[in-house]
Amino acid sequence: MTFTLTEELTDSIISAMENQETVFVVDAKANQLVVQESNPDEDIYYSLPEWRPADGFSIREDFVKQLHAPLAHDELQNVLHSGRGVFKGFRNVLKNYPDIDKRWHIYKYRIMSARVNEWYNSLREIWGLEKLDQLMESDDALVHDDFSFKEYDSEADKKSILFNITASNCDESELPFEVGEAIVEMWKNRFEKDGSTEKIGYVCYSHSDEFAGCITASRILENQEKIMVITSLFVPEQFRGLGIFTELLSMCISKLQSCRKKWVLLPEYLVPEIIQPLLTRTGFERKQSGYILFLGD
Repeated sequence: MTFTLTEELTDSIISAMENQETVFVVDAKANQLVVQESNPDEDIYYSLPEWRPADGFSIREDFVKQLHAPLAHDELQNVLHSGRGVFKGFRNVLKNYPDIDKRWHIYKYRIMSARVNEWYNSLREIWGLEKLDQLMESDDALVHDDFSFKEYDSEADKKSILFNITASNCDESELPFEVGEAIVEMWKNRFEKDGSTEKIGYVCYSHSDEFAGCITASRILENQEKIMVITSLFVPEQFRGLGIFTELLSMCISKLQSCRKKWVLLPEYLVPEIIQPLLTRTGFERKQSGYILFLGD
């Protein structure tokens, strides 16, 4: 007997997979979960996908590896290596980081629903049915659910950006104080003293109107209209690891392409280490004293 994998049933299965105390099965006739009884009829009742504590630990470990929020990353890493009470400790740390906690639940749901979909497709194959394609929601959609992005407006956003250019945002906190301070001032000078009449960019805010990131780009010279230089690119530490860096960069590049720009430059000494892999993935090449992206003719 077959059954239909509805969204409601998927949610129930995922919840049951994490329950290490009670064994559930799918009742195909009722299309719902029931507690497993002894010697169930295998034509009606189907065992759930295997999910062990080791699997739960593994996805937490993978989540932390790709998390670019230094404070939360270090705390979660310490919990994972504490040796006991890992899952409870993990939950307790995330209570202090609501945005990352939400990101974690989305990440976990994706991994576990993929496991459920794989299991269900294996059953469909046994039933002689075609496999179903399962499309995951994109990060772009998720980040726009939690944050608002708008085009840069000098009058409305300049002061906010300058206020938020700090050593922690520039990823210079581990340098000697005076060096970090100097790099912050270079960013401020680059942004504040830019006299270009053409500045393109985006600013991100949380739904509570808290500054959550920005990117701006300007002409280097008035007679070089095809070449732009990034004059600001920041995401406050508490909002890192949520996809904001990626979305800001993507939106800005798309805008520059639509404006028929040809090159984007970013001086190396102004590039926080945290975004270097993102630049490479986006197509930037490291050249001598910085990064350069060719947008096309």
